[in-house]
Amino acid sequence: MALDPTILRDIIMDHYEYPRNKELTEKDGYMSRHMASDSCIDDITVQSKIENGIIEDVRFDGVACTISTASTSIMTELVKDKSIEEAKEIIDNYFKMIDQQEYDEDLLEEAVAFSGVGKQANRINCATIGWKALRDMIDESEEKDHE
Repeated sequence: MALDPTILRDIIMDHYEYPRNKELTEKDGYMSRHMASDSCIDDITVQSKIENGIIEDVRFDGVACTISTASTSIMTELVKDKSIEEAKEIIDNYFKMIDQQEYDEDLLEEAVAFSGVGKQANRINCATIGWKALRDMIDESEEKDHE
């Protein structure tokens, strides 16, 4: 499917100007990952609450560029209330898309707005910083479950 660049830009700008889930919490049960970029202003903290194999909540805050803010905002919406398996499939497909490999467009919903990022090497970290944080927390939660 050909993706309309104007629509993709609108999705990115909407999530940048009105980011979803952009507020950290002090509540118990949240894991937290601080991520900072060497090449950009990105300096964010991502929090997740993973209970019984379900991602109950994901949120973030900090200073970040347009791409980073929008991609993390979209990610929080995509994985909330999903099982770890579903979230990992979404994350895997997102990284496949960034790497210019075949991916399942339907799984990614608005995240397809970043389909062209893989062609811009300097933007890849911006588009993946929040996703890497969540992937790390999922891995950590699975390790805890196996202990």
